[in-house]
Order: sequence, then structure tokens, then C-alpha cells
Amino acid sequence: MKHSVYGYILIMALVTYLIRMLPLTLIRKRIKSRFLQSFLYYVPYVTLTVMTFPAILSATGSPWSGAAGFLTAIALSWRGKGLIFTSLVSCAAVFLLEAAIV
Repeated sequence: MKHSVYGYILIMALVTYLIRMLPLTLIRKRIKSRFLQSFLYYVPYVTLTVMTFPAILSATGSPWSGAAGFLTAIALSWRGKGLIFTSLVSCAAVFLLEAAIV
């Protein structure tokens, strides 16, 4: 059975369009429920976390070095350090742990 790449692209475009278009057409009134408003407020953050966390653990040669970089980034950002400094120190922590493992 031969599959067409263009068919896959068309279906993917249609699904993406429907996901973005349906809420705009179905929900016309302002959302008054405080629970639903707070739920929808946090959805982007949760989605980003769910997509990013497994990638952090699997991006390195060992999940332990990924976890070390993640914990380093959390600790530095908790202390109010900047993005560049946090990124560089977290990368250094991963590099040093990878070098120690090998």
C-alpha cells in the first residue's frame, strides 16, 4: 500500500486548523466560571512542562546528568539568578557529570 506524504500533510494541517478554530467558533460568550478561567490560564505552562521535562532527561547520555542539570537550573532560578547564568551553569553541571561518568 502506497502512502502519500501530501495526504499526511493535509490531514495534519486540517487537525491543527480545527484545534485552533473550534474554540473561537464554539465559545462566543465570556467565560464566567472562575474555575474554568484558572484552569485555562495554567494550561500553556503545564503543556510546556510536560513536553520539556522528558526531553531534559533524555537529551544527555545519562538521565542522571540531565536530572543534575535540571536541579541545578531550579536551584539557581529559585535564588533569582539570570537566564544566561543559569543556562551556562546548568550546562556545565551536565558536562562535568557526563565527563565523570565516562
